[in-house]
Amino acid sequence: MTTALLSPKTEDADLIERVRAGDEAACEALVRRHAGAMMACARRFLRCEDECADAVQEAFLRAFRALDSFEGNAALSSWLHRIVVNQCLGRLRTRKRRRTVSLDDLLPSFDENGRHAGRVAPWSAGADDPLVRDETCARVRACIEQLPDAYRAVLILRDIEEFDTDQTAAMLGSTPGAVKTRLHRARQALRSLLEPVFGTDTACA
Repeated sequence: MTTALLSPKTEDADLIERVRAGDEAACEALVRRHAGAMMACARRFLRCEDECADAVQEAFLRAFRALDSFEGNAALSSWLHRIVVNQCLGRLRTRKRRRTVSLDDLLPSFDENGRHAGRVAPWSAGADDPLVRDETCARVRACIEQLPDAYRAVLILRDIEEFDTDQTAAMLGSTPGAVKTRLHRARQALRSLLEPVFGTDTACA
């Protein structure tokens, strides 16, 4: 006899009910099911692998304590994702300031007519080679890491995690206007950092 495959939402709902009933095996299954995605999320915010693991562990603890309040209107993965993001943001707020580039040094300058004071190099097309793409992604991540935490966080939330402006503002304890300004400056700074990677000084022959 064959058994129909359950949808991810149905499997999560079954696990949640079992966890609420005190099933320890269901707790372990839920962690195994979602830990990988949560670790991947934490690595976008935090540099240390141990710190990422701690953030994910704390996120699961908070989730299990609040599981009775989970109504199932959103996917469990989305709910857990928001919890781990908040854990990472909390760690960024409290940890010692790390060495980063100066954002002001990376922002473009403009002349009296509002045009770029320096030449803006065109971006070269991406390569089809997977190895080249992997190397490029690694360089982009390294450049994002150089941004000050406040700007890096807003860039990750909006452009990578794809939260909207209002959601990002709520997570950061800021205003939508401040988020938009900070995101614009972060994008400009990131472009300057990426210029050696994607900028081309001369046309290809």
